[in-house]
Amino acid sequence: MLFTTLDFFIFLPVAVVLFHVLPARMRLPWLMLASLGYYASFGIENLGYLGAVAVIALLAGRHLLDAEAARRKLAFWAGTLGILGLMGVLKYYDALVEDVPWLPAIGLTAPAGFSFYAFTAIALLVDRYRSPAETRATAGQDIVYLAWFPKILAGPIERIAPFTAAMGKRTTLTPLMVVAGSQLILWGLFKKVVVADNLSPFVDRVYAIPGYAVPIELIIATYFFAFQIYCDFSGYTDIARGSSRLFGIKLSENFRRAYFAQSMGEFWSRRWHISLSGWFRDYLYYPIIGGRQSALWMYLGVLVVFVASGIWHAGLGYGIGWGFVAWGLLNGLYLVFERALSPLRKRLKTRLRGTLLGRIVGVGAALLVFHLVLISWVFFRAGTIGDSLTILRRIWAALPDLPRLVMNYPFTTEHKFLAGLILVLLVIELVQELPALGRRVAALPRAVHWAGWYALIFALIFLGAWQAEVFVYMQF
Repeated sequence: MLFTTLDFFIFLPVAVVLFHVLPARMRLPWLMLASLGYYASFGIENLGYLGAVAVIALLAGRHLLDAEAARRKLAFWAGTLGILGLMGVLKYYDALVEDVPWLPAIGLTAPAGFSFYAFTAIALLVDRYRSPAETRATAGQDIVYLAWFPKILAGPIERIAPFTAAMGKRTTLTPLMVVAGSQLILWGLFKKVVVADNLSPFVDRVYAIPGYAVPIELIIATYFFAFQIYCDFSGYTDIARGSSRLFGIKLSENFRRAYFAQSMGEFWSRRWHISLSGWFRDYLYYPIIGGRQSALWMYLGVLVVFVASGIWHAGLGYGIGWGFVAWGLLNGLYLVFERALSPLRKRLKTRLRGTLLGRIVGVGAALLVFHLVLISWVFFRAGTIGDSLTILRRIWAALPDLPRLVMNYPFTTEHKFLAGLILVLLVIELVQELPALGRRVAALPRAVHWAGWYALIFALIFLGAWQAEVFVYMQF
């Protein structure tokens, strides 16, 4: 029951209406039933995996609320290591024992969304261990927190205290809630079905033959993939946030116009997959550096976090995607280098603040960050490290002759259509990014705003690639 299927468009209104007509005491059981039913639609066996994580989290979590210090610590580590161990077995075991004849394969892989609710369960345990009073909740609230259907497949990874606080409020469905939720869903569907799923076939076709594709097509496909993965993942988040808004639950903003970032630190901490970046920061980076403030420890912490992120992406159950590890390491090195230059960057930014040159430098910084991310996406998307290096070598060799290649290349209607979709996306996000421009657009007549939303609906109907394409991050 993907967000882009007819089944979901039937399921969501039914779930919302029943939630709001049920008496208050029945609402939590209904959210639990709806969430479990939604996840079971991807395979009834998935409930077994979710149940295993939930049992570990609930048992350990109960001890974290009331037990004495030694038992709390034991419960925390037992629960956390149990969930990480289960994740490790499902994501890596079969691939690692493939060449070990005396270790049998188990034939199990992590189901859709497993990592996200496993990370959510670990967040529950850590936060409850640190602040038991602020994170106290019923078993039913814990289950809904873990299994909430809009976020179960690809996040965002919420924190338990604000999530359960939102669940505890008595909400009434209002026209404002319906409009706000529906607009987020429409925008997410546009990004996913119109932009990402139209870009996907071209990217797949070119990246399937990295050694034979024309270099300029490798360049185009790499640009297109950057927007495909952004629209795919941020589109999921928008639909999840819009769906949750209809229940009176506000999920965190997981993406914020990522390709306008002017530094790698801004890209990863405040623009791209913000909830996962926060998870790694709070539960891995800070524990590593502790109270140490030396640059060496900070650099080490950054590298460990990004290599760990790469390893997490690399575990696909049926094999190890080493390109993901290279992607994580490369982004870690970007950040280390940027932090080393941080004093110089701050002085330059202070000196140029408010000037025309400062704005030009800001645009240049955004373009630089985008292209550094673009290079790392090659390792993320290509099948192997070898394919990644082949693509980058062929692109690099073609760069000196790029103007002539562009002038002589027979661009097709497909190229122009896909580039036009990206341009529309960037124009809309530019309006959202620039406050002054956003205020001018907001001041336009209401009819103009509604015309824009109707245009999105028509784009979904006539331009949408409705082939039930899975969301990219479901596989992780």
